[in-house]
Amino acid sequence: MGDTLFTAAGWPRSWVRWVVLGLVLGCGLFVELGAPEIGLMEARNFVAAREIHAGGSWLLPTMNGELRLAKPPLPTWLVAGVMHLTGSTTDLGLLRLPSAIGACLLVVFFWLLARQLTPAHDEGRTAWLAALVLASSLLLLTVGRDGNGWDVYTYCFSTGALAAAVRGLSQARKEWGWFVLGGLLLGLSALSKGPVGLYGLVLPFSIAYAWKGDFAALRKYKWHLLLMFGLGLLVAAAWPAYVYLNHATEAAQVAEAESTSWVNRHVKSVWYYLNFPVFTGLWALAALCALVWPFARRRSQAYVPYAFALVWALVTILLLSLVPEKKERYLLPVMLPMALLVAGLLRYWLETAPQHFKGADVWLLRFWAVVLGLLVLTAPVALLVLQLPSFSVGSLRYWVFATVCVALAVGLWLSAGKHLAAGVVACTTLIVVTATTLLMPAYPEWRRRRDDAGLRRQSSVVAKHRLLRILPVYSLSPMNVKWVWAAGRVVPLVSSASKSLPFRKLPVVMYAAQRGEVAVPKAWLKQLRVVTIDSFNLSHHHADGKWYVNMVMKR
Repeated sequence: MGDTLFTAAGWPRSWVRWVVLGLVLGCGLFVELGAPEIGLMEARNFVAAREIHAGGSWLLPTMNGELRLAKPPLPTWLVAGVMHLTGSTTDLGLLRLPSAIGACLLVVFFWLLARQLTPAHDEGRTAWLAALVLASSLLLLTVGRDGNGWDVYTYCFSTGALAAAVRGLSQARKEWGWFVLGGLLLGLSALSKGPVGLYGLVLPFSIAYAWKGDFAALRKYKWHLLLMFGLGLLVAAAWPAYVYLNHATEAAQVAEAESTSWVNRHVKSVWYYLNFPVFTGLWALAALCALVWPFARRRSQAYVPYAFALVWALVTILLLSLVPEKKERYLLPVMLPMALLVAGLLRYWLETAPQHFKGADVWLLRFWAVVLGLLVLTAPVALLVLQLPSFSVGSLRYWVFATVCVALAVGLWLSAGKHLAAGVVACTTLIVVTATTLLMPAYPEWRRRRDDAGLRRQSSVVAKHRLLRILPVYSLSPMNVKWVWAAGRVVPLVSSASKSLPFRKLPVVMYAAQRGEVAVPKAWLKQLRVVTIDSFNLSHHHADGKWYVNMVMKR
């Protein structure tokens, strides 16, 4: 059996690597994908996709009936495609599938890129480890499970473009195919989030590649690279050109608003991203060690281009830090070089006999093992303290989780000594698989553990009242896009300043911040009668307020 799974050198065979990576991605990205409640950016994407599915324009998407030009359309097209294929516009698990698949493709593209960057005699071992680290990193799993797929898609396609370009540069013969593929992928990256993929990934990678000094290949393939970027520009420019030709004024306004948002929205300190190793998740200790040049370079150099990967990571952080607008998910491109750096250090620990370790290596691995052991042993206790209904002490799910945790702790203990490095790597991976598989169903309970009792959610109100699904609906105040999503349809905003009635026919349903006749202008009450039929809470606490569902009829 061992000969079937492992090579003579003790490494998993090629098909086993695919199975392990598939298991990590499958559990991390697809299990209970619909469990978390919808987020703000997800709602914007899903509302726009729903309106395409309902018969709206694919080339000129709308969000709640208004032109949606602030973001490139590819992520919205993909969700709308899922709606067309499945017929569902409400299943969050289905609607998040494109983002999860995009994260899987990102890992696969990175695996192919890492294979090109690591030595040929390595037989892809370090590249596989790097892909495994990326697949189980905290940020990739977080972003990949979010239906807000702009970051995932732009870096997925730009990583594929880099993999194709590096493969083309390494060919003995001048072949155009890889560069054509790279150009198409660059265009798709731009159609996902504009120039973000170029700035956040392609530019720092190119700077690191130039710093490496391999100018002979760049000169040899200069026309091929020019074709790649030219083709990418053509694909990227197709949609903006169409928008400009049809809505020049709106396009100019959106371009100005988006450019200024980079400097006046979500502005953070230039030091905001210095905690980036944390986003590798359980690999954070190895990530910190991999950044220490005197320690990591002589250990990793035989397995990865250490200086190149370090420059790639640091330049990426520098470029991202120069932009005033900062969010944690914007760190996704840093995870790629960090995964490569971590993989180089892991390869050294896995290949080196324990008796040849220096003192620092032994203590680092022991400390890592202790942290993991404490994590798996305290996790079942933490669940009891949280008192989540689905993980009560009498539930089968709790005891399955507790048993797995104890088994992981025992495995760590048994691996101490000759197989400590392998035990730490395996346990880290298995903890990610266990957490995403067994704990994800409890995520909604954990998020709502502090909710006030007796909350009324908009989705339940819409499901209860058939009139909300068949009568025209309006709003007297701007609605949060998450409420528009829960309404299940377009909710036009009507002006309360108008003296004439804005409704074509009655009765209608109106969402408002006030109840009954107080919600409408007094001038309308001569012709209208307003009755509140229900209300819903705006958040997780009663103190956050509520909105009312009013029926508007002829007097």
